[in-house]
Amino acid sequence: MPKIVYCSFCKRPIKPGEGVMYVRVDGTIERYCSSKCFKSAVKLHRNPRKTKWVVKST
Repeated sequence: MPKIVYCSFCKRPIKPGEGVMYVRVDGTIERYCSSKCFKSAVKLHRNPRKTKWVVKST
């Protein structure tokens, strides 16, 4: 059974084989559902709480 993981930026579920997996220098693994989330988190250093298009958790 494939394991569903969640995006490190927007918390959306990611299906197996999709998205971007980013490994930091210290060994932590971050998964992103799209290049939009990857760029916002890694390159632009945006805060997901201040980004309007991020899904709000209830």
